[in-house]
Amino acid sequence: MSLSIRTLNPERLSYGVFWVLAALAAGLAAGVLAPEFFAILCVVMAVGLCALASPLAVVALMLVIAPLRTLIATESAIQLPLDIGQLTFILAVGAWMAWRMLRLRTFRESLRASPVFLAILLFFIPASLSLFAALMPSAWINEWLKWVQALILVALCLDFIRQREWAWLTFALIAAGIPNAIIGIYQYFGGSGALHLIIEGNRFRAFGTFGQPNPFGGFMGLLAPLAFGAAFGAALSAWSSWRKTRQTPIQQLSVAFFYLACGILFAVCVILSWSRGAWLGLFAGLLAVAVSIPRRWTHSFLLLLVLLVLGMLLWSFNLLPASIVSRLSSTFEDTFSMTDVRGVDIDPQNYAVVERLAHWQAALEMTRANPFFGVGFGNYEAAYADFRLVNWKFSLGHAHNFYLNVLAETGMIGLFGYSLMWLILFYLAWRARAHPDLQARGIAVGLLGAWVYLSTHSLTDNLYVNNLFLHFGIMLGLVAVLYRQMNSGTKVSRFQ
Repeated sequence: MSLSIRTLNPERLSYGVFWVLAALAAGLAAGVLAPEFFAILCVVMAVGLCALASPLAVVALMLVIAPLRTLIATESAIQLPLDIGQLTFILAVGAWMAWRMLRLRTFRESLRASPVFLAILLFFIPASLSLFAALMPSAWINEWLKWVQALILVALCLDFIRQREWAWLTFALIAAGIPNAIIGIYQYFGGSGALHLIIEGNRFRAFGTFGQPNPFGGFMGLLAPLAFGAAFGAALSAWSSWRKTRQTPIQQLSVAFFYLACGILFAVCVILSWSRGAWLGLFAGLLAVAVSIPRRWTHSFLLLLVLLVLGMLLWSFNLLPASIVSRLSSTFEDTFSMTDVRGVDIDPQNYAVVERLAHWQAALEMTRANPFFGVGFGNYEAAYADFRLVNWKFSLGHAHNFYLNVLAETGMIGLFGYSLMWLILFYLAWRARAHPDLQARGIAVGLLGAWVYLSTHSLTDNLYVNNLFLHFGIMLGLVAVLYRQMNSGTKVSRFQ
């Protein structure tokens, strides 16, 4: 039987060449590398081979493993050339490139402009210009590369997601938080043993794999609105399906229950982190989710009023736990007060507050000295010694207020660009609520809540740490995809 030349299509030939090269590389590595590094290489290759069918497999792996950065850096005996999040990011991008090459695709035929790119560039460009003022270029590069990676992840999502792949990507984002949530709950009930994190006598502030409670609370708080939004979307799909068929939609209800359970789990972990910024952000994020559910802005406004009045009544009649009320009260006082602390007497009760305000003042002093381009992106800690207050010799690494941090590092131009970026992202998420797929609509609502959460928690902390910017980049990609599908009239399979 003769072989037709038509059976040797380019894609099959590319796969054959790839397998031959992979086998040769594995054989060479087995004879050169130490056993432990060869084992790591085998795992990487196995994941890479699975990724040839879909780069989303490696993206999901990246989202789960990236938050382990601090834990691996402090506990692992093997020194990796890069942190685990960056390694999985490189692997995800490599899988994406391999997927494209094996299908002989060009960027021109798949990638299109997105307003999400414009939003990021509005901040990215002035942040890049701050290099000329940077005291430590290496710190500038580290921070600058985070936003490069965010741009790449948006491009990956826009290139790969054609129909409903955004549902799997949302699942990967939310599932990535479950291991950390379980670890955090274990730590709260005595599993951490960190004496400096003891609260209420015999409990410990949860910190997951982050080493600190605040970024752990930030991770949980960032995912909670998305989980609740996805649960709403799945429930809406189930309701629509039942109205049409009068049959119980088991699949949609299972999805809704899973996301609802995850949302509750993440919200509980935010509370267990005992992070005041995370609490404040969670309240704002969930409020945004509730207000974004109605399609008409007038209904959203009325719902906002009802929820605010209800919250004021609960607060006024002392129907909330006293410990939570006390901590939230101090959060508002500390966050929205800006006083000169150079003459304040420091004691154990006000130490944390005064320390934060001292770092805020240092950020403002940096801005006065460099009003337009700042001291350089990522250079707050490098410049701190020249602008610190007398009693505060050691830097916390950032200003404990990301807006002041941006102002100090990138100047007024950078802060203006950062503000414009968020205005555009809010608008895109709000508009994506009109997506024809009901599940996608719920995800858009959840993303809007996540933006509100991140913007609020940033008043007291910097959450672009421990590889969380990778999750942020995928969220940006989801917004870009949903907005593109909604705005261009792309036909998508409805899950309803």
